[in-house]
Amino acid sequence: MYTPKFEITNKILKNIGAIEAAKEVIENAPLVPYYEKQFRSEALARTVHHGTHIEGVGLSNLDEVKKVLEGEEVVAHDRDIQEVINYRNVMSLLDELAVKRGGYDVESLLDIHKETVNKIVSQEKVGTLRKTQVIIREESTGTVILQPPPAIEVPYLLEDFFEWLNSEEAKDVHPIIRAGISHYILVSIHPFVEGNGRTIRAFASLILMREGYNIKRFFSLEEHFDSDPGSYYEALAEVDKQSKNIAARDITAWLTYFTQVVAVELNKIKELVRKLSIDSRLKLKIGEQVALTQRQMKLIEYLSEVGSGIMQDLRSIFPMVSEDTVLRDLSDLMDKGIIKKEGKTKASRYIIASR
Repeated sequence: MYTPKFEITNKILKNIGAIEAAKEVIENAPLVPYYEKQFRSEALARTVHHGTHIEGVGLSNLDEVKKVLEGEEVVAHDRDIQEVINYRNVMSLLDELAVKRGGYDVESLLDIHKETVNKIVSQEKVGTLRKTQVIIREESTGTVILQPPPAIEVPYLLEDFFEWLNSEEAKDVHPIIRAGISHYILVSIHPFVEGNGRTIRAFASLILMREGYNIKRFFSLEEHFDSDPGSYYEALAEVDKQSKNIAARDITAWLTYFTQVVAVELNKIKELVRKLSIDSRLKLKIGEQVALTQRQMKLIEYLSEVGSGIMQDLRSIFPMVSEDTVLRDLSDLMDKGIIKKEGKTKASRYIIASR
């Protein structure tokens, strides 16, 4: 059975701590935005766009990706549109696989690959392990970046890996680290002729989802990888160069990078949620999470940061909105017990009710 070699360094511990802190804030935020679904849609669009873009395929424009996801027509190559449709379908498949009973298996990996390369590669290569040797070269220089193991070894390497992933030993490893290990090992094995990167990143996401780290599907690791592909590939290469034997490599450096990426992306969501939420005391007061409109969230953000506001102040936040509309939003917030009004004149002030 394959056993990964790595060390839990202070950097990795710090990253895991940041991840757990962000997870706590996001999952227990007292206000759930009215457009939480929009957050997930945005994250999905970014995941699909950047998940294909980092591979040099798919549509280059995020707005075009959103149009395709919404069923609108765009002027682009059929293959680029298909890449986007495929990765959207992969994300839907992950939702199904996340609730699947039992352990992780090769079949799930193959199913993800089927969706990833559907109508992109020849049918005999869809959802099947590679039967030929592949060498990954840098496009500009021809330098060998990755020389995966021979095709004949792929089934056995995967069998060893999945045996470890389902073992009691692996279950004792933190889910973020387990996802990071899976990401690296599967990239190194390179199970398919084409579509490896997208399939493997999706499989790592599946582990996060099944282990309770999907964090409301608000974030996109692919966006981070694509924003700095050099660091992504360098982190993989730093481990690759240690040995031709995958099992002999120490993957600490990769796990340091991977956990940092997750920490950075979740911290972004944490800060966003904080901006749109009242502090945790409000949840105790209301007893449940509260849905707000975008305007109401801006009002709450203003009152949270400034401390209080008169109507003139709050009206200035929305120059194109009537005073009556702002008053209706304020009245609704007061009815929900989120804010309260001090005074009865035009100079009366609105404050957060928990203050």
